[in-house]
Amino acid sequence: MGRMMMLGWILLAALVVVFGFIRLAPSDPLDWNTQPELSEDKEFRGGVFRVVRTGPEGLERFDRIASNAPRTKLLAGSVDDQMATYVTRTKLFGFPDYTTARQDGEFLKVYARLRFGRSDLGTNKARIDAWLAQMDLAADTADNH
Repeated sequence: MGRMMMLGWILLAALVVVFGFIRLAPSDPLDWNTQPELSEDKEFRGGVFRVVRTGPEGLERFDRIASNAPRTKLLAGSVDDQMATYVTRTKLFGFPDYTTARQDGEFLKVYARLRFGRSDLGTNKARIDAWLAQMDLAADTADNH
């Protein structure tokens, strides 16, 4: 019984260290405020890349939505810089996902990806598609007024 208890405590301590590292690991803006040079939508394991015709104000609208999203904060860049990167953390364990949005003329290019693990189970795709849908709704509402 003593060995099992000790093994349990060691396992618990290891989990605390791992999840503590995940939650507290620093995010270097130079590493994350970047995008691949893609010109069309792409889905991949652990992330998504979207290209959307938004007009020149797309990043400004995207920034309003991302900045108000739960557990999301700006990591680097700004609307004025024409590129911004946001960190969104999962509710339970605080896993960080990074979203970089860049205005490229009439197009908004959005690159969302995970930091830890191999798969996000579609979380980044779902979040970005929802944010882009909110942008469409906001644009439609503005057009109707």
